[in-house]
Amino acid sequence: MSRSVKVAALALFVGAMLAVANSPIEAQQIATHAATKVSSKLGLGRPALPEEIKAWDTDVRPDGKGLPPGKGTVKQGDVIFQAQCASCHGEFGEGAGRWPVLAGGAGTLKADRPDKTIGSFWPDLSTAFDYIKRAMPYGNARSLSDDEVYAVVAYLLSMNDIVKDENFELSDKNFTSIKMPNAAAFFEDDRETSEKQFWKKDPCMKDCRSAPKVTGRAISVDVTPDSKAGPKVD
Repeated sequence: MSRSVKVAALALFVGAMLAVANSPIEAQQIATHAATKVSSKLGLGRPALPEEIKAWDTDVRPDGKGLPPGKGTVKQGDVIFQAQCASCHGEFGEGAGRWPVLAGGAGTLKADRPDKTIGSFWPDLSTAFDYIKRAMPYGNARSLSDDEVYAVVAYLLSMNDIVKDENFELSDKNFTSIKMPNAAAFFEDDRETSEKQFWKKDPCMKDCRSAPKVTGRAISVDVTPDSKAGPKVD
């Protein structure tokens, strides 16, 4: 039986069922159920071509997988950064206004207000490359070539004193050799082993503990305003 004959037969069946439906709701349920039985192959579209998949598959992993061929120097990145990035991030990555700070912050992670920058906090250089390539410059994302992204990332390394030579060239060949200062502070999720003693086949779901004891109330320590002293709210 051809597809057109099958569809016609299904339409006649649905029409007959709708005719004997007791209510509009029941009719809708019948129609919805019947629609799910139609073949999922609608004859629309085509398989994506390899080059089309490649255009979207741009993520870069810490081990370097996904890096495109390319290269760029600190000096080249300086020029690009000043033209494309400094208006938001500052000339030296210090941040303009409330835009993100990209450089500095070394030794501040234990402070009350740590400065989490690319140099002080990020464990993998691939995060910078991946994000810049797909999302920057702000308002004109994906306008940078791969070589320009390598150059900007090289300049960020220089601003954070991770590389010292202004002639340093970052490329897909030496990318994974760059070790970020805070890389050792990150580790893989180990809860499967470190918290395994807490796992139970039959976890408690009811009456697992006694009711907590209330030791103080906000009104007793004078932090809850009464109706007279409280601020007026429209």
